[in-house]
Order: sequence, then structure tokens, then C-alpha cells
Amino acid sequence: MHPVLRLYEDILTTSAPIKLRLPPLPRFVFVVSGSARVGASTVGSGEAWHGETAVDIAASEEGAALWRWEFARGDSGATVAAVPGMVSREKLTAFLETLPKGDLLLRGDSVAFPPGGCAYTHTHQGPGVRCLIEGSIRIDTRTASGMRRSASYGPGGAWYEAGPDPVFAQAAADRPSRFIRVMILPRALVGKSSIQYVDEADKAKPKSQQYKIYADAPIMLDPLQK
Repeated sequence: MHPVLRLYEDILTTSAPIKLRLPPLPRFVFVVSGSARVGASTVGSGEAWHGETAVDIAASEEGAALWRWEFARGDSGATVAAVPGMVSREKLTAFLETLPKGDLLLRGDSVAFPPGGCAYTHTHQGPGVRCLIEGSIRIDTRTASGMRRSASYGPGGAWYEAGPDPVFAQAAADRPSRFIRVMILPRALVGKSSIQYVDEADKAKPKSQQYKIYADAPIMLDPLQK
């Protein structure tokens, strides 16, 4: 069975001494609002945490909304909060059929567009799950079988990109747009872009998207091993 990349939304509404205990897994946590204690770190709104060891997550006094990505075995169960004051929702689970071979990298970043910005038709060197945090975006995809599909997303909308399938992204015309993304890539791409433009002419065009990398971490814990 293929491994999975899961995206959860955790809502923490209490500062009581209650913790969400998470097992060892390659993991990326982005704080959408409020702040939370992740292990020994306090992570504020717009900040992120990543790691592979077992970790506890607890709310601050103001509470928090988190997006949490986990790279796991395909036959593993979901890791959701089941305590008062904490609610988890599994937003998206993707089976990674296009996972690169060899040593791997977890990259967590944001991609921002000005009003009317776009990302020209491109591929990536590994699969990933995105979640829009502001604005809106349309994603046009051409699959390996030749099928074409188009889907639009607003804030909180999540989608999966396989990597090898060509994608064109068109952001909203009237406001900035931005999404948070986690991809599983070949480890050789540490510090390097994974994007590959399909049309040779697009490589030299000015690009409107801007990136902010939160995590570019070699995966040392293999989730495929029991």
C-alpha cells in the first residue's frame, strides 16, 4: 500500500492542561490563528513547526487553529483529538502513488500571488497537499491519462497535486491569494526549487508567485517501516 500525506485541522479552544499527544511521524504544523505550544516551542499565528519525534500540542490562553500535515503508512489510522476543548478534522488524505524513490525531503512553504497572478503550466518533482489561507485560486490539471480538470478553492480549501501532472494556477483578480503547501520531494532538492515549466517559453517570463519556506527537512524516520 502506498504511503499517505494527511492534512488535519485542529481547533484548540482551551488552555487547560490538556494535550494532543502525537506519535513519531514526519510532521508539519502551521498555525492559522492564535498560538499553541508544540513540544517545547510556542508557535504563533503565521508560524510553523516541523519534526519527526513524538510531540504534544496544547492551546495557549487565546486558543489556536492549526493545519497539520503528516506523512504516514497507508494502513495507519488517523491521529485526531478526542478530548474536551480540542476538535480535529481530517481535511484531506492523499495516497502518494508518485512518491520519488530514494532519500526524501519534507518541504513546508507558502506560495503567494498578487491580484491576478498565475503560475504557468508546470510540474513538481514530488507529490503534495495544499491548503488556501487567503484569496481564491483556480487549479487546472492535466492528468497522466490525458484528462483535464479544473477546480476552484476559497480559504480553507485543500487539494492534492501528484507532481508529474501538469498544473496551471490562476489566482483571484481582485485580491491577493496565498496557500500553504507540504510536498514530499527527493532529498537532493534541499534548498532548490522543485518546479519544472512545461512550455519552454514560460521559463524566461517574469513570475508573479512568491515563496516562503518554513521547513526543508530531510526525512529520517521512514513511515513505511513498521
